[in-house]
Amino acid sequence: MSNVNTIDVEAVVKQVLESMMNGGAASSAGQSSGKISGGQIPKTARVAMLTALEKYEVKEFPIPEVGDGDILVKVEGCGVCGTDAHEFKRDPFGLIPVALGHEGTGEIVKMGKNVKADSAGKPLKVGDKVVTCMIFKDNPDITMFDLNKQNVGGADVYGLLPDDDIHLNGWFSDYILIREGSTVFNVSDLDLKSRILIEPCAVLIHAVERAKTTGILRFNSRVVVQGCGPIGLICIAVLRTMGIENIVAVDGEQKRLDFAKELGAEKSVNFKDHKGIEALANAVNDAFGGYPADFAFQCTGSPVAHSNIYKFIRNGGGLCELGFFINGGDATINPHFDICSKEITTVGSWVYTLRDYATTFDFLKRAKGIGLPIDKLITHEFPLEQINEAHVTNLKMEGLKIAIIN
Repeated sequence: MSNVNTIDVEAVVKQVLESMMNGGAASSAGQSSGKISGGQIPKTARVAMLTALEKYEVKEFPIPEVGDGDILVKVEGCGVCGTDAHEFKRDPFGLIPVALGHEGTGEIVKMGKNVKADSAGKPLKVGDKVVTCMIFKDNPDITMFDLNKQNVGGADVYGLLPDDDIHLNGWFSDYILIREGSTVFNVSDLDLKSRILIEPCAVLIHAVERAKTTGILRFNSRVVVQGCGPIGLICIAVLRTMGIENIVAVDGEQKRLDFAKELGAEKSVNFKDHKGIEALANAVNDAFGGYPADFAFQCTGSPVAHSNIYKFIRNGGGLCELGFFINGGDATINPHFDICSKEITTVGSWVYTLRDYATTFDFLKRAKGIGLPIDKLITHEFPLEQINEAHVTNLKMEGLKIAIIN
């Protein structure tokens, strides 16, 4: 099976580990602090703070001093993630008040004197476009292990940090201060929409890499993707860039199923057209020419959908479950019929690793190179002052990917 990764990932990981152990210093030439792009840096920045359930307030905070290992970034845009929607509606992580936004990107306007290169060893200078991945500062043990196997569950992420005296901690703002010990990537060769999509795409790069560990997902596999929100749609695009063509999308919204075909699905099944799991499973089999799927990706947060997915998979097939970033409740399965007698190999997937981020940049270029309209995932754009309206639009499922654009 072809591999979406076309860069020397081992060199990237080695560079990151060396940078972390050396306190963030790197050997490549860069640009010193004090130089700015696009005029003077203001004294204050607007930050959209989630201050109560379903209530953002746009507040102004002083822009802090930039430390020797810090980077000040002028935010250009940030996607609204399902995690942001959960925080907006329920605050499951108990973070309120909090500056959210973790699918962001922007332009470097000031750098500390020790900042020379990004986490892949690529030189950094004022004016470069960047994204962030993880913050290792408060988790020194991570340097003792293989970074490839450490997902963001072992590190902090901008946009999901407890509030502090800096406040510029999320991408729903005018500026963000990237602290020493963070990972940052120079993505100046990608356009704004592609940069906004990096974080959610990394989730799917990771999921597909997890699926490949089963040895079941292959070039000619029959693959069913259940759930055609942004995550499921990106999953289809990743599979298509790998050369997998026999993909069936399952969802209850016809517009999303139509877009799934634009992104690489060969056929689609609308579960609203079928009564009961047996009829739905038969429809999926029919879409594959009378055969069950070799592999399935479950991309919804619905326990019922998880229970159903096993019925779509052949004996000896595989499953990647990636729909439950938070606790969505218990699912009912029959271990004998669903797992044991069918010998289904199951893997879970949760967010991503640093390795996946580096691979994602190449995926986005490859997707555009083969004509996949990945940019069309961003259906709605709002300014920062309309962030409450943006989240309401997201919760109503009126679009696919909602973005805040500065």
